[in-house]
Amino acid sequence: MAPAARLLTVLMAVWLCLGGGEALAQRVGPVQSPILTIDSDKLFSDSAFGQRTVEEFEARGAELAAENRRIEEELSAEEKELTDKRGTMTPAEFRVLADAFDEKVQSTRRRQDAKTRDLNVALEERRVVFLNAAAPVLEMLMREAGAAVIMERRSVFLSSNAIDITRTAVERLDAVLGDGSDVPRP
Repeated sequence: MAPAARLLTVLMAVWLCLGGGEALAQRVGPVQSPILTIDSDKLFSDSAFGQRTVEEFEARGAELAAENRRIEEELSAEEKELTDKRGTMTPAEFRVLADAFDEKVQSTRRRQDAKTRDLNVALEERRVVFLNAAAPVLEMLMREAGAAVIMERRSVFLSSNAIDITRTAVERLDAVLGDGSDVPRP
């Protein structure tokens, strides 16, 4: 084996023993590269801020689902009661009650749908707060790597894992933001 090939083999073995490019880049900071990638969903979901937010919104979503089930049970009971009364009244009397019940169902559905939309909007707003608070940390990682841009990993067709700074960014964001309890909200 030629000396250059032997040296290349030894260097490759050392590189693999260190865990490859991704592990090395994540351990010592970002590689020197003009382009870095990040998985913004993973950045959010793996951070303490994101995890606390997800837990909070899952709890709020569960409360809303329980409220929806309770309302559905109440409306089902009311509908059965209305159906049972149908035989004791004229069609005109029944139509008035049925129309009133239908309006109640529709307005309840609109109100509950609005609560779901509001919950989704609040979650998206919290995500924007997170990304705004993360910007200085990501800018610092860019400077350290000598990068000009951080691209969303899903938008990149092919890249080396070594330029993915998601794990490093999560670690630094956790150190700076913690679980986000102190971050101002809109």
